[in-house]
Amino acid sequence: MNPVLLITGGGRGIGAATALLAARRGYAVAVNYASNSLAADEVVRTIREGGGTAIAVQADVGNEAQVIAMFEKVDAKLGRLTALVNNAGVVDMQARVDEMSVARLERMFRINVIGSFVCAREAVRRMSTKHGGQGGAIVNISSGAARLGSPGQYVDYAASKAAIDTLTIGLAKEVGDEGIRVNAVRPGLIDTEIHASGGMPDRAAELAPTVPMKRTGSPEEIAGAILWLLSDEASYTTMALLDVTGGR
Repeated sequence: MNPVLLITGGGRGIGAATALLAARRGYAVAVNYASNSLAADEVVRTIREGGGTAIAVQADVGNEAQVIAMFEKVDAKLGRLTALVNNAGVVDMQARVDEMSVARLERMFRINVIGSFVCAREAVRRMSTKHGGQGGAIVNISSGAARLGSPGQYVDYAASKAAIDTLTIGLAKEVGDEGIRVNAVRPGLIDTEIHASGGMPDRAAELAPTVPMKRTGSPEEIAGAILWLLSDEASYTTMALLDVTGGR
């Protein structure tokens, strides 16, 4: 049986790169998407054409009922989950804190934080030896913003990712003796579409000179770090917050 991996927000960017690499490494992959079914279907098609196993599964990670239904579909279609990548997340238009509405903050934390908690909860219920599982690995996608704070742009996003760091630390300790490893990757300036959703489509390129390595990163470089943390090569690694930021 192939190990089973669920990637939230798996249709584009880091999620898509991770799905494709995981399939090449022998995982059966569930590609979650919120609304862009075409992108997720394209990732699945590419995996299947390469001889891999993949399904697309719709769910807004900020909706508990949809998350539960997503995990049940993965159970039915691919078998018992062995790996989770909590990748789904949003940014908003750049703004100062004194300009942020409660609606904006609630959306940010509902998707980025509560969504990750609920997905982690469902994964633990399937992986933990306490629940009859065989163990597994969770990788949460944080951000270098958790260390930098993103002043004048999106302090709310940075704060949501700092919460992901704390989730990683606490959950890793909580389930460390139940066969589950929990780690996080903190990407830096990565060339993906997320910058455009924050109203700054050229943000990565514009800030590249401020990175010690003087360039942006690629989704594939983040995917490589994620797959290492999921792999047996990282068998004694849990609670790690791995910066993949080019030194930023």
